[in-house]
Amino acid sequence: MFARSLAGHDKGKLYIVLAVEENRVLLTDGRHRPADRPKSKNPAHIQPDYEQSGVFTPEAVHPDVRNAAIRKAIKNKEDLRCQKQM
Repeated sequence: MFARSLAGHDKGKLYIVLAVEENRVLLTDGRHRPADRPKSKNPAHIQPDYEQSGVFTPEAVHPDVRNAAIRKAIKNKEDLRCQKQM
């Protein structure tokens, strides 16, 4: 699913949630935080968007393919958000 950062230097940035741990959430954007190096963030500091990203399919097993799919999903989501605001 998608999540937007609410606090920190990355405030307002859109991520995809990789995993939810006990008191942390692992986030990726495919570029600065690739799937193999996710950002760990406090769950209170994100706004979850419960729309499914559809990124993690069996075809996206190679890290480069997965990161490209993550970037594309985030870009599409941001484009839709911009269109709705017009």
